[in-house]
Amino acid sequence: MKLLIKLGGTLLDSNDSRARLAREIAAISHAVVVVHGGGKQMTRYLAERGIASQFVNGLRVTTPEVVDAVLKVFAGTVNTELVGAFRAAGARPVGLTGLDAGLVDAEPLADELGAVGKPVRSDAALIDLLTREHYLPVVACVAGDATGAVYNVNADQMAVACAQSFGADKLIFLTDVDGVKGAAGNILESLTAREAAELIATGVATGGMQAKLEAAVSALRTGVGEIVIAPGARSGVLEEILRGEKTGTRIVA
Repeated sequence: MKLLIKLGGTLLDSNDSRARLAREIAAISHAVVVVHGGGKQMTRYLAERGIASQFVNGLRVTTPEVVDAVLKVFAGTVNTELVGAFRAAGARPVGLTGLDAGLVDAEPLADELGAVGKPVRSDAALIDLLTREHYLPVVACVAGDATGAVYNVNADQMAVACAQSFGADKLIFLTDVDGVKGAAGNILESLTAREAAELIATGVATGGMQAKLEAAVSALRTGVGEIVIAPGARSGVLEEILRGEKTGTRIVA
C-alpha cells in the first residue's frame, strides 16, 4: 500500500507533537510520503520581522520578501526539524521541496496573490525511487517551474498533487480538528464527493476545511482511493486509521 500523509503546521509547532508523529509514521511498514505545511510558523516569522501577513480567500499574499521567508521557514526550519524528528524515530528521511527533480511544478494562481502557485504537474519519479529504497520523502509545500521560479503552494493542494502522481492508495490529512462537521455540528464518519461539495455549497464547510474538501474531491477524481481527515493531535490515530476504525472523516468516491 502507498500512503501520503499531510501534516498541518500546527501539529509541528512543538517538539513533543513533532516527535510523536514522527514515531507513529516511522512505524508504518507501507511506502509513505509526507507533505507538510507551516503556516503558523510562517506568520510568526514574518511578525517578528515586522512584516504583516495578508490573505486573499485564505491564501497568503506572497511578495518577494515573503518568498524569501517561505524558503527559510517551510523548506528550512520546519522541514529540517521534521527530518530530524524522523531520524530520531529510526526512519531514513529525505527533506525535499517540489523543486527537486520537478516533483511539483506550479503556475501563478492570481496576480493579486503574487508568487502563490497552483500545482499543474507532478513527477513522482524521485519519490518512487526513494520509497522503493525504504527512504521517507518529507516534502515542504514549495513548488517551482522549468524556468526556476519559486512558488508558495497551499499544502493541501501540494499533498494532492504528490498523491496523484505517486499513485497513493490513501491520502491522510492530519489536522488540528476531529474531522469534518455536518450542518448540526457533529463529526461525519464518511462523505462522498457529492456530499463534500454540498457542504461547501451550503456554507457548512468554509476556510481551511473548505480547502481540504476541495483538495479531497480533486484527489478522488484522479484516482486516489480514499481520503481521511483526522485529528493529528491524538496519539495512535494513524494506527486506528490503518486498522479501519471510525476515526475522523473518510471521503470516498
